[in-house]
Amino acid sequence: MLKIGETVIELIKGDITDLEVDVIVNAANSSLKMGGGVAGAILRKGGRVIQEECDKIGYCPVGGAVITSAGNLKARYVIHAVGPRMGEGDEDRKLRSATLSALELADKHRVESIAFPAISTGIFGYPKDKCAEVMLTAIIDYLKSKKTGLKKIILCLYDDETYRIFEETLKRKSP
Repeated sequence: MLKIGETVIELIKGDITDLEVDVIVNAANSSLKMGGGVAGAILRKGGRVIQEECDKIGYCPVGGAVITSAGNLKARYVIHAVGPRMGEGDEDRKLRSATLSALELADKHRVESIAFPAISTGIFGYPKDKCAEVMLTAIIDYLKSKKTGLKKIILCLYDDETYRIFEETLKRKSP
């Protein structure tokens, strides 16, 4: 756990769809089609309405984010952040941009809590250690440079290995 200003950054191991937060972040693709991984879990628990809203939006560029309702989830919203596929080029900048885009959308919708998965580390093949470095740096930089209404930012990590990597990275970044 790390506190910056009024905001707590916290790591949790578990299923992001079970969290009671205002927003959960979906690791999305540009076409906003929800298939496997985090997106599939969100679709199964949240219901078809989330995919229907994504279909109306239609597209989001890599590094961007869009917001929908959360259907049957405990959260109020789902922010669909489009991370990079490993090998497409400029991946670190794109992942940073996707993370910041999600935070900005959360603030625009005046929410107090948001939960992120490890974006792009599944089928997109982005290395977990680089993901932890890029995402945590982006979150910390955002909190230090902006007035935010966010009180809690959770990184919800699905397995022991990913949790350990993020935990070690967060410890290194803590004062």
